[in-house]
Amino acid sequence: MTHLVIRLTTLAILSMAIATPSLAPAFAAGSDTPSAPPASDGKSTKEKKKSEKSTSVEDPAFLKGYRAAYSTIYDRGDYAAAIAQLKALDADDRADVANLIGYSYRKLGDYQVSQAYYERALKADPNHARTWQYYGLWQVEQGNRDQAQYHLNRLASLTGPDSAEYKSLAAALEKPPGTGLVY
Repeated sequence: MTHLVIRLTTLAILSMAIATPSLAPAFAAGSDTPSAPPASDGKSTKEKKKSEKSTSVEDPAFLKGYRAAYSTIYDRGDYAAAIAQLKALDADDRADVANLIGYSYRKLGDYQVSQAYYERALKADPNHARTWQYYGLWQVEQGNRDQAQYHLNRLASLTGPDSAEYKSLAAALEKPPGTGLVY
């Protein structure tokens, strides 16, 4: 009887451990706190230490600068100033930073430079949901609906159809072509 109780207790604990989500903090895409870079980014240990020193998500100076630029974009709509603030962080090889620079250039109408920053963001983190969303919106604005659909499918696999990123891009794709800027 004791062995049965021990086995059942062990099974219950194991089941709870598997079913319980990680307690590690998670940052929503697009928040004013950048996400950590992906674990495997191909950089050497020496390059990682150099970049982590100045752009770590725990670095107070980096966070302050990132949050200021985020506010400049989303609260004030001053995209040119935000680009300068983001570039001053010297971290445009980070997905969050490159994505916001791309977004700002897109809002200013410089689609070629915007595209380059979106691609830089996806190179830094191929699973960066907000970049897939914003680059998909870029595709819609450019009339590239097939490419935008590809971005939407990618978002579906990354975040699911209930995420804000997915819903935003799906809504843009539902609008008739030529309706102007969408986001």
